[in-house]
Amino acid sequence: MAKNKYHINPETLALERIEQGFVYWLRRSGWYLTGGICLGAVFFFLFFFFFPSPRERQLIQQNKNLEAQLSVLNQQVDQMQLVMSDLSQRDDNLYRVLFGAEPIPLSVRRGAQRKYTYYEELAQMTNSQLAADLTLKVDQLEKELYVQAKSYEEILELAKTNEVKMENIPAIQPVLNKDLTRVASGYGVRIDPVYHVRRFHSGMDFTSPTGTDVYATGNAKVVFVGWKQGYGNTIILDHGFTYTTLYAHLYKALVRVGQKVKRGDVIALVGNTGKSTGPHLHYEVRIDDKPVDPRNYYFYDLSPEQYDQMVQLSNNFGQMLD
Repeated sequence: MAKNKYHINPETLALERIEQGFVYWLRRSGWYLTGGICLGAVFFFLFFFFFPSPRERQLIQQNKNLEAQLSVLNQQVDQMQLVMSDLSQRDDNLYRVLFGAEPIPLSVRRGAQRKYTYYEELAQMTNSQLAADLTLKVDQLEKELYVQAKSYEEILELAKTNEVKMENIPAIQPVLNKDLTRVASGYGVRIDPVYHVRRFHSGMDFTSPTGTDVYATGNAKVVFVGWKQGYGNTIILDHGFTYTTLYAHLYKALVRVGQKVKRGDVIALVGNTGKSTGPHLHYEVRIDDKPVDPRNYYFYDLSPEQYDQMVQLSNNFGQMLD
């Protein structure tokens, strides 16, 4: 049985029992009901906004996994673009130069771009920005790969019709350097070892002990053997097709003017003559008697990986040896 409730009558100061009728119980039930609804609403709000459901937790995890996969793919595409850029530069600056073909314009390599609205639509989808960026990169890479493939087909045809030229032009390193440890200084602006000022270095320096063999880098005719100011003992070979090579600071020449040599023939010994700070070979490649970067003319004895390493080594040295 429910306990009776009492209150003090302020007029008579007597203790009187409170009548608990229908209205009383209805009002009391209303308060309980209202309190319960409010409390339930608070719990619903907290759980709905701060505690995801099992299905929501599953979707959140799936979304995180997808973002991680897209991020990895994005990094892989970045690496592919770096390789594609290297192939494009080598194609324009080496292969196409060798056969007298014009470099491919950048606008042709990249091709026509899709309308920007296409990528804006992608940005409205799930994982918006990652998906849009990745699609843009893949589109660009696909166009560049197509152009590069067509370029290599063209170069292959040129090679078939230029066999003599391929035998004559410089194509190997002038000293044995399979491990690439002999590169001392590359082509470009370097520090003069004597005057300690910046000046243009028109070739590459290979450190080697005195007496090391020096090789002809392509079939050629010897057009100069003798002393040149600054270069010391020097040999110049004429490869035809406007190509010449220069070998300087020699200890001894093993060929004479007018002699014909083949790629790989020993033509001299490394020395330390002329303006030189130590035994080494200074090597130049010239087209129309203008020096060009020799790094582009080692394609017969360097793999793509070794070529990249050669580029890095020749860039890292700030001071030349002559």
